[in-house]
Amino acid sequence: MKATEKKTAKLCYEHIGGKLGNLLLEKFVEKGWLAKENLRDKNFYITEKGTKEFSKLGIDLSLIHS
Repeated sequence: MKATEKKTAKLCYEHIGGKLGNLLLEKFVEKGWLAKENLRDKNFYITEKGTKEFSKLGIDLSLIHS
């Protein structure tokens, strides 16, 4: 891949931000891995399906602190 073809993935504190972070969020919601209790809520929660699917990817959800 040429340097001009590289896409950025912003790291903001301890999370992925920018366009990549937004695209990931949209896809996880679309797949039913993340959801909100109420559309007005600021935060999402990891669904039961999300817990299973993130685990399949090797993501240790026990590292997330509330």
